Amino acid sequence: MDEHPGEGSTAPRTETAPRTDRESRAETAPAAQTEPPLDRRAELSEFLRTRRARIKPEDVGLPEFGRYRRVPGLRREELAQLAGVSVAYYTRLEQGRGQGVSTEVLDSIAHALRLTAAEHAHLTHLAQPKRHRKKSAAPTQQVRTSLRQLLDTLTGVPAYVVGRRSDILAWNGMATALFGDWGALPPQERNWARLVFLRPDYRDLFVEWDTKAADIVSHLRMDAGCHVDDPQLAALVGELSMKSDAFRRLWAAHDVKDKGYGVKRIRHPVVGQLTLSYETLTLPHDAYQSLVAYHAEPGSPSEEALRLIGSWGAVGLRTGEG
Repeated sequence: MDEHPGEGSTAPRTETAPRTDRESRAETAPAAQTEPPLDRRAELSEFLRTRRARIKPEDVGLPEFGRYRRVPGLRREELAQLAGVSVAYYTRLEQGRGQGVSTEVLDSIAHALRLTAAEHAHLTHLAQPKRHRKKSAAPTQQVRTSLRQLLDTLTGVPAYVVGRRSDILAWNGMATALFGDWGALPPQERNWARLVFLRPDYRDLFVEWDTKAADIVSHLRMDAGCHVDDPQLAALVGELSMKSDAFRRLWAAHDVKDKGYGVKRIRHPVVGQLTLSYETLTLPHDAYQSLVAYHAEPGSPSEEALRLIGSWGAVGLRTGEG
């Protein structure tokens, strides 16, 4: 896998004493709010433009006039025709000026663009934003005590709770053994996007790093659609865009998806490669928090490898103190 010079450096590695589960599960502190919020109109405009660009006229039964087209994919007038709206109306919407757009029109545009359910929801959040009271600061994300206790009981399963902006909020000892000692990191660094895009050791950890990176950006995009006025999210996007070419490229693609389960191959520094399935369960009390748990196929070498690292305790990847 190609490395990207300049995407961050690893702090000096310091061996830390094993931490108890209770010591590890600290909440994530809010990041400094120095960045202006994202521009909702620009987000809506770019999302529609990139979705339109990926569809060829022949894909939707339209004739392709001439070999050379000024724009990739569908023209605005072609998309408007498919959606059953006027060209002027669609143009205003794509320019971020579609005030009071109806759900029916959005449904028609989503159908014409062949959006997935996640993309359709993202479009709706951008075009019909919910009005929130302005707050001086975003509240700290809290994890319920009973949920922490549940993590304690999952002794053979790496599990953690992830919240807004891909923040890692709580985890158990098996997650430490598999992914590294997040408790040794400053609270603001306990974030999947920062770990994956700025730390070379996490680039080595995931065999299909490109897929993991794309998944994270897709979830951040969905978060941005729901909370476009979040300065903490804008600060995170700004930091990653400056430090990582890979993040900047993926962010510009405007891809969104909601992948709640799947398989990941982990390259553990001690036991070697593991193939693990994961399930993501959205928590009923907070739609922006999810419990993620990994497990191996019964009787597989990966199950034995998980058992080994679990018996050793929290001795997986050791993270830097900086």
